[in-house]
Amino acid sequence: MPSAKLDDIDRYIITALKKDGRTPLSQIAQQLDVSTGMIRQRYQRLVKEGVVQVVAVTNPMMLGFSTMALIGVKVDGKRLYEIAEQIAEFEEVIYLVLAAGAYDLLAEVICRDNAHLLEFLTRSLFAVDGVRETETFMYLQIVKEVYSWPDKA
Repeated sequence: MPSAKLDDIDRYIITALKKDGRTPLSQIAQQLDVSTGMIRQRYQRLVKEGVVQVVAVTNPMMLGFSTMALIGVKVDGKRLYEIAEQIAEFEEVIYLVLAAGAYDLLAEVICRDNAHLLEFLTRSLFAVDGVRETETFMYLQIVKEVYSWPDKA
């Protein structure tokens, strides 16, 4: 995937929205001494190109999900993408990546409790044809959670 071509104005918009996703585009325009229309066009391009996504971030623990885990998954390599697509469909899976190393996939899941996690493992994940082995790492406490990257690349 090619990286987007960003200039200083694009970076400023991104930085402002990282601090507060509700910052009015007119305020960003005023800070840069440019028109609101220009900032709106830039913002829309950043969203269209997938550079920026402004969403509400929820706290799963406050919504009744007390169990979070990272699951390393070994799969039949010939069907890696197909298996990943199936696992991605489960509502408990909030993050899924193809990985290099001991596991083919890493899945982050949220569950109501340990019983829900056990049900997910036995009735959903292990039911996917081609899942060979898993290892579950229970989260005891989240120390750091970041939804952005450094401003300097």
